[in-house]
Amino acid sequence: MSHTPHELAEEFPDKVDVMSQLKQSDAHFARLSDEYHEVNRAVHRAETNVEPMEDLAEVELRKKRAALKDEIWGILAKA
Repeated sequence: MSHTPHELAEEFPDKVDVMSQLKQSDAHFARLSDEYHEVNRAVHRAETNVEPMEDLAEVELRKKRAALKDEIWGILAKA
């Protein structure tokens, strides 16, 4: 495991401009983006043992991050 944060700009480098525009114009997208960032940071802190947590809790956070990323990609793909 790389223990690198999965930032949206790194996950979708060709959509950085679109994400920036959507954060300004789409409240739902902005909320998803903010939530992804919070969950992603929590996963990263758990992976690097800055804030250790039980394995099951970490797995659930990863699933939530993946679901948010999928929903974000769905919006980006249509934009």
